[in-house]
Amino acid sequence: MYAKYKYQIWLQIAVIIYGFTGVLGKLISLDAYRLVWHRLVIALIALGIYLVWKRHSLALDSSRIRKLLGVGVILGIHWITFFEAIKRSNVSVSLVCFSSAALFTSLIEPFYYKRRIAWREPILALCVVFGLYFVFRSEFAFVTGMLLSIVSAALAGWFTVLNGLLVRDMDTRTITFYELLGAFLTLSVCLLILDGFSLEHMGMPLSDLGWLLILGIVCTAFSFMLGVQLVRKITPYTFAMAVNLEPIYAIVLALLIWPESETMSGGFYLGAGIVVLVIFLNSWLQRNSSPPSDARV
Repeated sequence: MYAKYKYQIWLQIAVIIYGFTGVLGKLISLDAYRLVWHRLVIALIALGIYLVWKRHSLALDSSRIRKLLGVGVILGIHWITFFEAIKRSNVSVSLVCFSSAALFTSLIEPFYYKRRIAWREPILALCVVFGLYFVFRSEFAFVTGMLLSIVSAALAGWFTVLNGLLVRDMDTRTITFYELLGAFLTLSVCLLILDGFSLEHMGMPLSDLGWLLILGIVCTAFSFMLGVQLVRKITPYTFAMAVNLEPIYAIVLALLIWPESETMSGGFYLGAGIVVLVIFLNSWLQRNSSPPSDARV
């Protein structure tokens, strides 16, 4: 039984890990900048140990390294806005708004793949806006967090499209290392500008250390390697459909941990249901779409 459904089981575990990332953002007391910086340090160390163990070479020409570091800048800003959204609202609201990333991806992709936007894409985007309208109207106190989460979703869509191009002729482990490095350098510059990168301000409560280790090792380094293994064994469509469950898992986890602060109004769940339904519909419609060609980055 296990052998037959092994990859499906691990796929669901991977999506739960993705959803748990938002929960960790609320559990960790550090502000978004320091949270992401520590996450990147831990992830780079863990990934570096793995690459040394596998004797994997990171040699690339300078042009490709610059591209990967540039994408890492986008990744770093995406993570800052994502965790800042959670700090300013809550897990449920942030993850519902972040669900729009799949639609942003479908709208950004045509520019890089030199194709026209399919008729369904702006229609589905409007449906997402309609769903988010109910979320905004019902939980307007969290409007700053919602806007930050939508910005994070747009950056995630951009990051996903660029990675889809880069992975064609570069090893995924090399891509991830340089992108994490680019994100780390971005966060370091931000902290340098904000407070002179004071070591005094880089400390953390001991209670945060365990959560940061889980975030950096399990939710970053391990989830990346698990994702790479899964996409070799299952179809991209199956993977994309499963990832759409991330906000549902995150909301359930948040409700179990913080039932008082994470219980939302009926309007929120109506809007959330519309958004999640549209995301699933978009994935289903893309199943039979022809693969893009002539991409550029």
